[in-house]
Amino acid sequence: MQGILAITRALSDESRVRVLMALKSKELCVCQIIDLLALAPSTVSKHMAILKQAQLVEASKNGRWVYYRLAGDHASTAVKEAIRWAEKHLVSETIIKRDAKNLKTILKCTPVEICKKQKASRVVRWAETSSRPILTP
Repeated sequence: MQGILAITRALSDESRVRVLMALKSKELCVCQIIDLLALAPSTVSKHMAILKQAQLVEASKNGRWVYYRLAGDHASTAVKEAIRWAEKHLVSETIIKRDAKNLKTILKCTPVEICKKQKASRVVRWAETSSRPILTP
């Protein structure tokens, strides 16, 4: 029963379902997933941990890069059926189609390029927020 509950919890969030649909065609680096979802790295990390705990995805590390893919042939029947069910019912959703289009653009860049862009973006956001004056009552 715990496995089924973990799967349903994992599928109860739009971002996690979007990741599953993105992974159906190719394994992705965390930085590519961050770019696709436009979420903070810590948020994506939490989502990926939930998907991994439910055994819907597998991870592998290659140097400093962590790659995720859908669960393989050795996955439980429940996991395989959950992935097939999600694919069947979500393939025509607008957001899934948009993600597929955006993913094509993301995959044109290497993970190194994406990470550099994300790091530069975080530095700019930090500089913008830290330069604001602090107002006291």
